[in-house]
Amino acid sequence: MGIVVLTMKASVIEVFLVLLVTGIHSNKEMTKKIKRPKFTVPQINCDVKAGKIINPEFIVKCPAGCQDPRYHVYGTDVYASYSSVCGAAVHSGVLDNSGGKILVQKVAGQSSYKGSYSNGVRSLSLPRWRESFVVSEGKPQKGVTYPSTLTYSSSKSPAAKAGETTKADHSSSVPGTTAQPVTLMQVPGTTMVGATHTTLPKPSPSAGSTSSSLRPQPVGQRSRELGEPDLWKPGSVLLDAGFVPKEELSTQSLEPVSQGDPNCKIDLSFLIDGSSSIGKRRFRIQKQFLADVAQVLDVGPAGPLMGVVQYGDNPATQFNLKTHTNSQDLKTAIEKITQRGGLSNAGRAISFVTKNFFSKSNGNRGGAPNVAVVMVDGWPTDKVEEASRFARESGINIFFITIEGATENEKQYVLEPNFANKAVCRTNGFYSLNVQNWFGLHKTVQHLVKRVCDVDRLACSKTCLNSADIGFVIDGSSSVGTSNFRTVLQFVANLSKEFEISDTDTRIGAMQYTYEQRLEFGFEEHSSKADVLNAIKKVGYWSGGTSTGAAINYALEQLFKKSKPNKRKLMILITDGRSYDDVRIPSTVAHHKGVITYAIGVAWAAQDELEVIATHPARDHAFFVDEFDYLYKLVPQVIQNICTEFNSQPRN
Repeated sequence: MGIVVLTMKASVIEVFLVLLVTGIHSNKEMTKKIKRPKFTVPQINCDVKAGKIINPEFIVKCPAGCQDPRYHVYGTDVYASYSSVCGAAVHSGVLDNSGGKILVQKVAGQSSYKGSYSNGVRSLSLPRWRESFVVSEGKPQKGVTYPSTLTYSSSKSPAAKAGETTKADHSSSVPGTTAQPVTLMQVPGTTMVGATHTTLPKPSPSAGSTSSSLRPQPVGQRSRELGEPDLWKPGSVLLDAGFVPKEELSTQSLEPVSQGDPNCKIDLSFLIDGSSSIGKRRFRIQKQFLADVAQVLDVGPAGPLMGVVQYGDNPATQFNLKTHTNSQDLKTAIEKITQRGGLSNAGRAISFVTKNFFSKSNGNRGGAPNVAVVMVDGWPTDKVEEASRFARESGINIFFITIEGATENEKQYVLEPNFANKAVCRTNGFYSLNVQNWFGLHKTVQHLVKRVCDVDRLACSKTCLNSADIGFVIDGSSSVGTSNFRTVLQFVANLSKEFEISDTDTRIGAMQYTYEQRLEFGFEEHSSKADVLNAIKKVGYWSGGTSTGAAINYALEQLFKKSKPNKRKLMILITDGRSYDDVRIPSTVAHHKGVITYAIGVAWAAQDELEVIATHPARDHAFFVDEFDYLYKLVPQVIQNICTEFNSQPRN
């Protein structure tokens, strides 16, 4: 009887194993057949307003013909959500009237929107609106999942009119994702219209925040476990609940928004480390640090503005200076940043910021100092020295925050020893912060804010005294004489003393001429004020004729041809007589090449010739004294005119 029971049990086990194997095989076959749906870009009509679309960030395709004035647009650069999405894209210059793909990002409501005429579209002004949006090229950002189907605030969407299939509000709008409920927040003093229970897709994890997406680490890069529990919980996002009747345009009110701290008017870029080595937990600490800084700064149009660039293998702008104009909106945007992963190429990020971030189109205000705060976990995986030099020469004040720097045993892996000192604006300790561990980062918030807001100490900001290549063209003809020539050199030295001289600030060069020309020293030869003054003192008197036209040509070729592209070019020519050759053509060439020319005449110099040599208007660029001993009186006036002209021009 026992044998029979054992036989029956064996049979049951065999059947179970057969079913199990069959099931596994079936599951594999089903897995092979299931393919993730390919992302398709939704198409919308020209009359679709941003406020009708619930999704906070999406890519859409606009048709041709959206330049038509029927499609109203409100604002400039940042648009009220009551605007036509595609009309705003044409107005901003992202699209022309032939249509195309665009990326739309919702941002906070503004207290006012300024209308303007741009790219064939007249946008209108609006006192206030609850929600805004910005448009950019329709290129997907790495790690962001965009909806193939848009979620609209009403059951009958505009896309449905065009024949597009739109899912109901209670379903997920992105294939392969699980919809999560979003509660709309009501700003005090505003009316919520159509505030029904709406669902939005839950974003998929970014490539940089999962352990499965780790890139191979190079030798010497500190590796950390990325599989830490994710406790970061972004707050609710204020979304437009839908269409708002026209009569509400003038009756809505927003919570008072700070205009910013006027004592800290800076344009600030944070370069945050999104490399794989940093780990999820530390990346969250970094974001919290940014949010704390944004809160303490008191961001606003009349005070500091702040944008964020994240770098890994390559840098990418998370948002620019004009995207968010108050601290609360900044904090919300910072919470949404996802980690990129990859290496820690800080040098590449600094180059990116110098070339792309501080532009007028990104909200740079010109008159406000440019500040870049670079955050590094451990050490960079590329070199920062050359990129930082170019940034400083462009007027960017670089700060470095190094967290958990290399230990003695790890220093052998650092690609560029002493990298922070090679990067910062000045090596006086003011621009560098070393934090022993990530958990102490929050203690540096007040220290950093105090430093970046100390505008008088931001030494790398472009000024009239630190941003030029100045070439002195000195008449050494026989009529000058040895004694007067020494007086001229003293005048050159007195002018040079007024400038901040270094290889990244103002640079000085000099040449002497008679019938012939001689380069005394070029822009790259002396990088300190003491060296320049010593070089001026050593210039010897030549004696000869006066060929000023040939001297100007020589200066363009031997001095200013080697000037850096981001430097202002100033030529200061000193002569005591009329030239034997033509000065009109060489002077015109100099002006066309962007060389600002100051003509200083002494004794027998011809006034009409000085006015031809000088940049227009001649009254600001041509000077004359009767005797060499009076040259010193011109120093304050020349410096004042140089600075007045500089301050009247757009900067950065």
